[in-house]
Amino acid sequence: MPDRASSLGPLRLGTRRSPLAIAQAEEARARLIAAHGLAPGDIELVPVLASGDRIQDRPLAEIGGKALWTKELDAALLAGEIHFAVHSAKDVETIRPAEIALAAILPREDVRDVLVGARSIATLPQGARVGTSAPRRAAQLLNARPDCIIVPFRGNVATRLARLAAGEADATLLAAAGLNRLGENGTGYPLPADQWLPAPGQGAIAIECRANDPATLTLLAAIDDAPSRAAVVAERALLAALGGTCHSAIAVLTTLAEGMLTLRAMLFSPDGKERIEGEARFAPGDADAPARLAEELLAQASPAIAVHFAGS
Repeated sequence: MPDRASSLGPLRLGTRRSPLAIAQAEEARARLIAAHGLAPGDIELVPVLASGDRIQDRPLAEIGGKALWTKELDAALLAGEIHFAVHSAKDVETIRPAEIALAAILPREDVRDVLVGARSIATLPQGARVGTSAPRRAAQLLNARPDCIIVPFRGNVATRLARLAAGEADATLLAAAGLNRLGENGTGYPLPADQWLPAPGQGAIAIECRANDPATLTLLAAIDDAPSRAAVVAERALLAALGGTCHSAIAVLTTLAEGMLTLRAMLFSPDGKERIEGEARFAPGDADAPARLAEELLAQASPAIAVHFAGS
């Protein structure tokens, strides 16, 4: 345990207050305890109310995007109120403050989406109302099933399942990783990841700390999972090169085999009518390969897709 933490009291781990965020923070704490032989009291959870949890009546894209998940934790981190913060990797903005370091990515969970309310996309009833506020899920669904109707759904897992049960939609889409971490792994039907590509960073837990805090960086390095980091960093590099925003419908799947990453990506128009895709195979840590894939994708993109990517 760093000398600073032992002399100043417990390490303070910042997290959003949602049940899933708390579960992810508890996983991070458990891994740190195991890696360093700490006692549970050596790491204190500090729940912070994020704007994204407080404002749930409008899509994120309309009210500030992914920063609504991170800005309060960023402020607490930079003010020294917490030592590190835990996030869902898919909720962290692509461009981060220089003062904040991505210190660890935990072993990635199931990357798939789960369909709740039907066994598959094909078996959704004609004209089915599907609840989601994610541009990727909406566009991907409309690409496969243009007859479906998108119903805006925001809120935590329990809220969305309750809205589905109340009949506000016929089906909804959730991340398998979140369901698993909440003990809801029997809910719904996972969609094949090679057919229904997930979101960049989906299933991964990211831990950030101050870039000028070597003691905490060293502490967190012990629980960093190299294959998961390589995949998530590649996906974030692709996003950065595309200039993707919370309005952009982008789906990616990264696999690792024989020491090489394969990054497959799809871009959609928001209405799902247009789709392009590409793939790249490269060594972990190759920062240029995702950028080249982004360039290839944008070269193919029609105006209906390209307008939603600042890299075009």
